[in-house]
Amino acid sequence: MYVILSSKPGQFRTELVEGLVAVEAYDYLFYGRRTAHFVIAEIAHPVKVKVVEEFGEDVDAASRPAPTINYVPSKFLEQFDTLQGARDALTRLATFGSMDITLAKRDVHARDWRAND
Repeated sequence: MYVILSSKPGQFRTELVEGLVAVEAYDYLFYGRRTAHFVIAEIAHPVKVKVVEEFGEDVDAASRPAPTINYVPSKFLEQFDTLQGARDALTRLATFGSMDITLAKRDVHARDWRAND
């Protein structure tokens, strides 16, 4: 089974936990601007996905509170029987009329997906 994990810079990021293996990663480009990051992960068994709150660049590092961390049960995530099924779902997400939306494949092992902004 496969799930899609999403992250939005300055808002939240999802992190892999034991039982999830990253298979593919994509940046979501909206009119050329990277607005989200998606990871297709293989799920071996039910897990709780770690979701970490992030703060935007406008929040001073010294005054940032500790991020809120939530653990979301994988039963709440859409699951796909095949890798192609997950890819197809992402493709549908990146298709909306004539809007300039692109999925750019990334190295699944990249640590900082925002490094090339």
